[in-house]
Amino acid sequence: MIKKITNIYCEDCKSLKKSVYGDLNSEELNILNFNKSCNFYKKGQTIYFEGNTPEGLFCIREGKVKIYKTGNEGKEQIIRLVKNGDIIGYRALIAGESYNATAETLEDSKICFIRKNAIFDLLKKNEKFSFRLIKLLSHDLGEVEQRMVHLAQKPVRERLAETLLILRETYGMDKDNNSLLNVSLSREDLANIAGTATETVIRLLAEFKNENIISTKARKIEILDVNKLIETGNLSY
Repeated sequence: MIKKITNIYCEDCKSLKKSVYGDLNSEELNILNFNKSCNFYKKGQTIYFEGNTPEGLFCIREGKVKIYKTGNEGKEQIIRLVKNGDIIGYRALIAGESYNATAETLEDSKICFIRKNAIFDLLKKNEKFSFRLIKLLSHDLGEVEQRMVHLAQKPVRERLAETLLILRETYGMDKDNNSLLNVSLSREDLANIAGTATETVIRLLAEFKNENIISTKARKIEILDVNKLIETGNLSY
């Protein structure tokens, strides 16, 4: 069950400076505070469903979220991974459309919801905020285009290697072990990111382990050789 928690002032949010709200002044941040509610979501809870109508923006205060679409046969395709400081639901809100995907927590998360009237008010009054949001939309469009090309043209082995590197870039490494991915995903979720079957992911992870590229313990993955993983993904960094 979603649990309401005490609102944190935007000025005190650790993720403020790296978010789209980083250029807002005190008065504008107060508008957000007045039009905001914060909730605690357990791991695996849905934040919004594909097809629902957006009433505002969601801001990830703490936690990790996956955005996915569901195919005709019920299989998920994860199209975006979200971390602290990110916002979700903005494309549908700005376009005046229904959500074209579903958002679900990957771990226990604290998420703030800001009502749409406050967002539209800021878009009208603050050019820097508008530009940040346009830049974010453009970046996301570029990532989707690149992902479509990779899914169509890359072998699944390369796609899985790239998936592990995306997880490394998005969520970073464990503070106590700088080679351990700071996220715990099921093999099914990995398959839904890479665009393949769960059985294929299990087989390829075993191959990566035999080649000393990674090691695994339950859902945790340790990257032993980043350069070899980059090479396997046919990427340039």
